[in-house]
Amino acid sequence: MLAYVVKRLLLMVPTLVGILFVSFVVIQFVPGGPVEQLVRELRGGGVGGEVAATGGVYRGAQGVDPERVAEIRRMYGFDRPAHERFLEMLTRYAVFDLGTSYLHHKGVWQLMVEKLPVSISLGVWSFLLVYAVSIPLGIAKAVRHGSRFDLWTSVAILAGYAIPGFVFGVALLVLFGGGSFWQLFPLRGLTSDNFAELSLAGKVLDYFWHLAMPLACLTVGSFAVTTMLTKNTFLEEIRKQYVLTARAKGLSEGRVFYRHVFRNAMIPLVTAFPAAFVGAFFAGSLLIETLFSLDGLGLLSYEAVIRRDYPVVLGSLYVFSLIGLLTRLVTDLAYTWVDPRVKFGAAG
Repeated sequence: MLAYVVKRLLLMVPTLVGILFVSFVVIQFVPGGPVEQLVRELRGGGVGGEVAATGGVYRGAQGVDPERVAEIRRMYGFDRPAHERFLEMLTRYAVFDLGTSYLHHKGVWQLMVEKLPVSISLGVWSFLLVYAVSIPLGIAKAVRHGSRFDLWTSVAILAGYAIPGFVFGVALLVLFGGGSFWQLFPLRGLTSDNFAELSLAGKVLDYFWHLAMPLACLTVGSFAVTTMLTKNTFLEEIRKQYVLTARAKGLSEGRVFYRHVFRNAMIPLVTAFPAAFVGAFFAGSLLIETLFSLDGLGLLSYEAVIRRDYPVVLGSLYVFSLIGLLTRLVTDLAYTWVDPRVKFGAAG
């Protein structure tokens, strides 16, 4: 097992280098880089999409002293060859130095830490809510397969799955955010302005009061996949020969289910926990953050791409890729923890 872990860790190095290399090469051909953005601002122009509006032709340096443009290029390090900048970036990333944001003039690590409270809040609570509801519901559906309960719960979760989270969020804002009907929930931030003055219970209520609508949008479409996976996994186990044998021996339904079926059926669900937990932080939250004015990692990454803030783009890509690779390793190791019969590297 140790040899397998070491091998996987070593393979992460060329994988990360490959991801960063492809991204770095693509960036070199993207119009409207940070130099062009700053020159355009100095000329009193806009930012973001102007290069696209001119057909990809850069015109920002018109009217700006060439010496000033060269100075800006040196400031951002673009006066050096691309391969030197790439090697320097890899050297810094090896010691987890992600550089400084062109746009915010802060360290990339500092920016990501500042945005973490929003992403952690959305990720942790949406993950817990989905699994706390979906697994018991999936088990109940498997036990009552074909019943009215199974039918109507399937209709409900599939209807939620069919509704895009962003559309559901707009509907919630119209109904409960003061759009056209009731002003029941706040529209921005994780806490109220008087949060520090509230009691402990008041702080908890205020926190979840702000999270209610964003969490509803994030989770409404997530119940279906986990619920149906749980149901189908338990159904498959219930129909296996060892369950019929256990029943034939006179074991009670409860003992058959909890001593045999439950443990085997939970293997794919438990091993999926690490990936689902980490994925909840980084997937699908950009539109929700924008809709509810929550300043998290999704919005930071999107803004960095639009404004060509390359240190944030590459730094966040490096961190997310590293976390993703480590998560895959933890997921594989979870198989051996849940099912000791799994042996990585064994002849088979």
